[in-house]
Amino acid sequence: MFDLFGPKDAIDILLVAILLYYIWRLMKASGSLNVFYGILIFVAVWSIVAQILQMKLIGSIFETFRSVGVIALIILFQEEIRRFFLTLGSQRRLSKIAKLFKQKITEQEVEQDDQDIMRIVLACNYMSKNLVGALIIIEREMSLTDIVISGEKIDAIISSQLIKNIFFKNSPLHDGAMIISHNRIAAAGCILPVSHNLNIPKDLGLRHRAALGISQQSDAIAIIVSEETGAISVAQGGEFHLRFAGNELESYLANQLKK
Repeated sequence: MFDLFGPKDAIDILLVAILLYYIWRLMKASGSLNVFYGILIFVAVWSIVAQILQMKLIGSIFETFRSVGVIALIILFQEEIRRFFLTLGSQRRLSKIAKLFKQKITEQEVEQDDQDIMRIVLACNYMSKNLVGALIIIEREMSLTDIVISGEKIDAIISSQLIKNIFFKNSPLHDGAMIISHNRIAAAGCILPVSHNLNIPKDLGLRHRAALGISQQSDAIAIIVSEETGAISVAQGGEFHLRFAGNELESYLANQLKK
């Protein structure tokens, strides 16, 4: 039996494991882990009944459910499937390979990134102390063009004062999200998809749900400043990182944006 196990079989098992891992991450981010576990149980039972025990009647019933179930899953999880293929097409590893063919990042570009991070952090700290609500989305590998066009185009350099003015309580753009793309403030007042994850703590409001929603559908970093408590939080990869201090936010952004 083991003599028949070759390199192709090992690669086959590895690819299946990677696929299951990515599906598990997507289900976890969308709060659908129970569905994922249910599918695994169904596949395991179907394999035992149809392949090992070879019970033809119940096996045919499982086959029917499997055929219909695939279509049902595509309909139910179309957003997760879309994000899965977006993730495949936007892996940072691929971008790193592409960077090998480009010129090295200059010291000026590194310094510009550091300055932009500091300006964002300073604005967030100010808004936190003054209980000004804010939602800042930093684009990474996945394009947020469809989000940018939902708001007001700005296309300005990153400035702490401009960020504070946009989220000032009497500003017409303060309720929407600000999108930062390619080291510039691309737009403000943007509309984000809202997460329907049932595991979101009840004390977190609509800004947090919107931040989690965009983090589930892209690789963007979403910074939230709570209008009620002033707490600074981050949503990334479908998960929350709650209650950052100013220096912690700076370290987190520097670590994530310079990978």
